[in-house]
Amino acid sequence: MNKILVPIVASLLIIGFIVSAWLYNNQKNTETTEFVNKNQSVLVREHSPTLGNHNAKVTVVEFFDPACETCKAFHPFMKHLMKKHHNKIKLVMRYTPLHNGSDQVVKILEAANLQNKFWEILEATYASQAKWTLHHEVIPDKVWMYLGKTSLDFKQARQDMNSNIVIEHINQDIADANQLKVTKTPGYFVNGKPLLKFGYQQLQDLIENEIQIHYK
Repeated sequence: MNKILVPIVASLLIIGFIVSAWLYNNQKNTETTEFVNKNQSVLVREHSPTLGNHNAKVTVVEFFDPACETCKAFHPFMKHLMKKHHNKIKLVMRYTPLHNGSDQVVKILEAANLQNKFWEILEATYASQAKWTLHHEVIPDKVWMYLGKTSLDFKQARQDMNSNIVIEHINQDIADANQLKVTKTPGYFVNGKPLLKFGYQQLQDLIENEIQIHYK
C-alpha cells in the first residue's frame, strides 16, 4: 500500500506546486498590470529614448543595463520583431544600471540622448561591451575608447553626463524600475503587461498577441 501511496502523494505535491506557481504568476501579472494602468507614467517618461512608429498601438518598454550581456543579446531580436511587424511596435528604453560601474555608462547614454544620439551610442556600447567590462564589472574610462567613430560631441557629453538633468532622468528610471519591481535586466512590459516567463519565444508571443488584439 505504501509503495502505491508514495508516488501518488509525490504526484499530488508536484501538481500542487505547479498550480500554486501558476496562480502566483497570474496574480503578480494582474497586480502589476493594474498598477501600470493606474500609473502610466512609471512606464514611459518624456525623456525616455523611443524607437519606431510614434503612433504604434503596441508599446514595448525595456528596462536595461548596457553592461548586461542578455540585454545585448536581446537587442537584435527586438529589432528583428520591429522590422517583422513594420510600424506596429514602439520601443521605449529605460535605464536600470545593476552592474557595478554601469551607472557611468548610462550617464554617457543619457548625455548622448540630449544630443539625439542615444541609439547610435547604444549600438556602439553593445558592439564593444566585452571590451569595457571585466568579470561583469564596468571599466568606465574604456567605454569612451570605442565611441570614436560615432558622431557624439565628446566634450559636450562629458559635460552633460554629470549635469542635474541627466542625473534626474536616470534616478527617475531607477525609481520607476523599483516601483515596478524590476530586479533583473532586461525587463519587458508590452502595453503595460509584464513579461513574467523570460525567453525569446515568450517575448515574441506577448508582443504578437498584443498585435493581434490591436491590429485586427
